[in-house]
Amino acid sequence: MGLLIAACDVIGPDDLGKGELRVSFAKDAVTRNISEIPDTGEFLLAITDSKGGTVYSGKYDACPEVLEVPSGSYTVNVVSHEFKKPAFSSPQFGDEQCVNVPAGGVAEVKLMCEQLNCGIRLKISPDFLTAYPGGVLFLKSSEGKLMYGYSEQRYAYFRPGNVSLVLSDGGTDEVLMTRNLQARQMLSLKVEVAESVAPEDPETTAAKVSVAIDTTRSWLNDTYEIGGAGTAGASVADAMTVAQARSSAGAKEVWVSGYIVGGDLSSASASFAAPFDSRTNLVIGPKSTTSNRASCLSVQLVAGELREALNLVDNPSNHGRKVLLKGDLVEAYYGMPGIKNITDFELR
Repeated sequence: MGLLIAACDVIGPDDLGKGELRVSFAKDAVTRNISEIPDTGEFLLAITDSKGGTVYSGKYDACPEVLEVPSGSYTVNVVSHEFKKPAFSSPQFGDEQCVNVPAGGVAEVKLMCEQLNCGIRLKISPDFLTAYPGGVLFLKSSEGKLMYGYSEQRYAYFRPGNVSLVLSDGGTDEVLMTRNLQARQMLSLKVEVAESVAPEDPETTAAKVSVAIDTTRSWLNDTYEIGGAGTAGASVADAMTVAQARSSAGAKEVWVSGYIVGGDLSSASASFAAPFDSRTNLVIGPKSTTSNRASCLSVQLVAGELREALNLVDNPSNHGRKVLLKGDLVEAYYGMPGIKNITDFELR
């Protein structure tokens, strides 16, 4: 997937009728395996029509689950954060898709979470400073440059395109190499100083910079599944999504992340609007605006600290807040997939 996708070449919104546009992250959304996976609820979502008009712009978790729009084509773009110039430790994730909404019909967009930019990390040989005591290394693209210190260990991130390694020494800048990097490509470069024979005097040697690709740290299209098999639910950092929890009945002592969206459960219904009457149960959804029981997980609140802290009767301000719960997933609690026997929780 490229960083930018051309606008849809489809007839724009018309007056023949309206349809529904539903946007969500795909269950198997993937992204680059790093230690700081962003919260998709905080992603920046923008939906525009074929004429460039804004349908929605804001955080993903604040967007209504169903948008009623005129039939026509729309561009849906989501990013973890704005990225306009080179920066350290700043991987950007997201997706962009075009969709046609039919009159009287429903169009669903399943967003992926892929890395959109690329990164470079230098491994600078200890003898570099000896050979070039006044030298400074830069990584540079058409959008800016970053100075790379000798002790720097972070990845420098750039938008896809040409990235150059530049040596600045004695007032002169020399481009040592240029690589064309694509989205999701992470490159580690060894910068070493080799000795070469000076052509004017075979008896002397001169320092020469060499650059080698460290293939053990160079990859293309390496992916990580969010909340993937083997790690999903094992810790707060790897908490299952509500959608994953709904299809994982039988899992024990796992973490689940969601938003408190309702309560007052019965075997066939749930309430998503205040005021609430029951202190013994909750409903959590994938987004703070969720109001569809079929997308949610039921929650058992046993007496004690858990119930006192989370129930919506005594804590109405919890409505819409993010919560992480550790417990057992069951096939049915009040007629819907749920989580019971909760032993730990975090309210954010």
